[in-house]
Amino acid sequence: MEIQTKKNDQKIPEHVGIILDGNRRWAKERNLMSFDGHLAGYRKIRSVPKWFFDRGVKFVSVYAFSTENWDRDPEEVNYLMKLLRQAIDEEVTIANEQDFKILVSGRIDELPGDLPVACHEAISRTSSNKKGVLNICLNYGGRAEIVDAAKKMIRSNITEEQVHEGMFRKYFYQSEVPDLDVLVRTSGEWRTSGFLLWQAAYAELFFIKKYWPDYEESDVVNLLNEYNERDRRFGK
Repeated sequence: MEIQTKKNDQKIPEHVGIILDGNRRWAKERNLMSFDGHLAGYRKIRSVPKWFFDRGVKFVSVYAFSTENWDRDPEEVNYLMKLLRQAIDEEVTIANEQDFKILVSGRIDELPGDLPVACHEAISRTSSNKKGVLNICLNYGGRAEIVDAAKKMIRSNITEEQVHEGMFRKYFYQSEVPDLDVLVRTSGEWRTSGFLLWQAAYAELFFIKKYWPDYEESDVVNLLNEYNERDRRFGK
């Protein structure tokens, strides 16, 4: 669902999703450790809410860690979990300063240590903020979300007659998150990698060559300007 700005009637996407790709390659090209790339990528995420929310976007979803990422080197995974734990606390502070909500989508309770508690606390501590919603997709997979929704429906004794698209949405990880208007992937890869599969059905796709740590506010401006020029017909 796109919205209009009052200033010049420019079409503004309601929901932008970003696949944060290229941290490790960014580091390799600079003769740095992959850990340095992940840290640079996280520091970039801290700027994202303001860049989008100040321009009228209401929801931003970021693909922070997928269900497939557990197959990476254990040392890298352990580092990412520690970084994510730190990031959750820091994002809560930023969210409350900038008045946006945090949601976390994924199999949260399967995360290690006190990360599940931290995620639920972040959601609770920012729930009254109004400017926008940052949806952090963590231990997330698009197929996993659909499977988990189906299991919840079965446990809730939903009958065949009750099953429809709106019912599925009710059982997704965060039901208030609308369909994607825009899906961005950095680093030059042309895949969606299972990111918000259901919600991305009619998303406008943007693939850019920059690695995620090189993403800048000017890229947001370019994205919104190009989106404004696209003709979305939704199959009509």
